[in-house]
Amino acid sequence: MPPKRPRGADRFPKAVEPSALGQAGPVELYAALDLGTNSCRMLIAQPKGNQFHVVDSFSKSVQLGLGLERTGRLSTASMNRTIQALTICQKKLKKHDVQRMRLVATEACRRAQNGSEFLGNVVRQAGLALDIIAPEEEARLAVISCAPLVSTKTEQLLVVDIGGGSTELVWIDLSRVPSVDRQRAIMRLHAGFKPDEKSPFPAARVVDWISVPLGVATLRDQFNDVENDSARFALMSWFFEEQLAEFSPYEAEQAREGFQIVGTSGTVTTVAASHLGLRRYDRNKVDGLRMTSDQIDTVIRSYLEMGPEGRRVDPRIGRDRQALIMSGAAILQALLRIWPTDQLTVADRGLREGLLYAQMSADGVLEDGPF
Repeated sequence: MPPKRPRGADRFPKAVEPSALGQAGPVELYAALDLGTNSCRMLIAQPKGNQFHVVDSFSKSVQLGLGLERTGRLSTASMNRTIQALTICQKKLKKHDVQRMRLVATEACRRAQNGSEFLGNVVRQAGLALDIIAPEEEARLAVISCAPLVSTKTEQLLVVDIGGGSTELVWIDLSRVPSVDRQRAIMRLHAGFKPDEKSPFPAARVVDWISVPLGVATLRDQFNDVENDSARFALMSWFFEEQLAEFSPYEAEQAREGFQIVGTSGTVTTVAASHLGLRRYDRNKVDGLRMTSDQIDTVIRSYLEMGPEGRRVDPRIGRDRQALIMSGAAILQALLRIWPTDQLTVADRGLREGLLYAQMSADGVLEDGPF
């Protein structure tokens, strides 16, 4: 069944509530925590000019959604692992005396029958209150985090965020925005996908967006019973493409010129690291890298040639990513097969960065800010 488009969700919180303008001091720290289906990630940062400086960070593969596809519930072992990770995050927040923070949970907690119960336990055991955010806000935050990577020549933009439990795609028309204003226009989407008619600034138009309830973990779990590695990969890629049938830009012919895909996920950055032959991951070399579709295909073919055992020991893939890389690659290949582009821009950024930008913008602490 194709995924239903989320239309409102009363149980989800709305966009981040702004503090009083100017209330935050110029050196005050902000935090953003993203609890996904596979990973728990946090950034603590300080506003700096129209960007921010990262003071501390945390990232851990907790596999919160392990078994969720089969049972519809978060397992006790997964919840315990996650609470241990969140306890470390709480200690970091306390150490840095962070007062402004946005802590969110995504697809695993959205789908699990016991998701709200689990977050109640997080409050009691780890001392952190997490919001379950709606898919639209998740997509919106991923988009604004990628804005600095958008070319001034881009007229049609597709931002793809491949998560553990879901994949968000947002199609944006920038053709009516002056080239010098295109990055700023994208960042203004933090307030919502519908443009503010009273705003004097040129608006980026969201043509369509979709949240597919398939990410690297959930797609892998759906095809775990297929033993042949290549067959499993082909089935995953085909199945993901089927879920995009109602995504409206998919139905229309798109020109190659002026079209850009930006991909943000562990899958995309891992493929980039493999292409560059990095034995040790280097964000500075990966973030913003442009890869051709042929280069991406070459990396994916090499993964298939390695087989499960080869991927497990390949240092470019990493121990945490090896079990999920082929489901992510299947999603990536499907996207490149559908849309007319020869390149993909790699983004080592996502929900956490978007959360930080949204908070800092609401507090008015970004100098010459883009919002």
